[in-house]
Amino acid sequence: MMHAFTLLLMSILPVVAILYFVYQKDKNRESLKLLFLFFICGIASCSLVLEISTILKLLFPSLPLTPSSNSLVITFSYAFLGVALIEELCKWIMVYFIGYHHKEFEELYDITVYAVFVSLGFACYENVICVMQIGEFRTAILRAISAVPAHACDAVFMGYYLSIAKKFYCENNKKLEKKNIYLSILVPTILHGIYDICLFLNYYIFTVLFVLFITYLYTLSLAKLKEMSEENIKMPIPTEEDVYKEKNNSKE
Repeated sequence: MMHAFTLLLMSILPVVAILYFVYQKDKNRESLKLLFLFFICGIASCSLVLEISTILKLLFPSLPLTPSSNSLVITFSYAFLGVALIEELCKWIMVYFIGYHHKEFEELYDITVYAVFVSLGFACYENVICVMQIGEFRTAILRAISAVPAHACDAVFMGYYLSIAKKFYCENNKKLEKKNIYLSILVPTILHGIYDICLFLNYYIFTVLFVLFITYLYTLSLAKLKEMSEENIKMPIPTEEDVYKEKNNSKE
């Protein structure tokens, strides 16, 4: 009983630690009620991942939904499409459709906080299931320093590009807004895919690359997080009247 409780605690603590770290960097902190909603949405996105994977398997029976030791193409496809794209897209759906136009999203850093809470809601559920099923302290420790922080790093970049997109939205620049919205899905997917492919390919060189990659990813994410929190600004959200005037000016 104590063994199971310790494993559960080790599964949850790294999530709580990262959430607090990101939260306390927000100068004008979001309500805990709203952040709890995003965390729950992150857990809910796990179900969405399963639903999409099941539908894809039914529609495309030949689609690679497991890695293959005999095929690099299948392994790459599974890592980037079967895992990274589906998971990041499901998390993105929660962040974008609930957070992007939320009335509380008034500062550029806010959306990054939302993204991290969604991503770590997902990671918390995944981590608890994985650690409790395997039942080893070693797994809990390895995931605490790899999988959980990696999910948070992906979310930092998702939030970063969504914050830039919102900035262009406020300037009524639809083209650059859309570009950064696409990047808010693409960049986390690529980062997630690289992480997974290093794990799936059981070669020494990929183990070395994995360590180098996560070291670089963590360093870059911390720098990006610091930059966004320090340069956080309140956004001039355009009113309907502003948008109407801008449309008329463009027609002229």
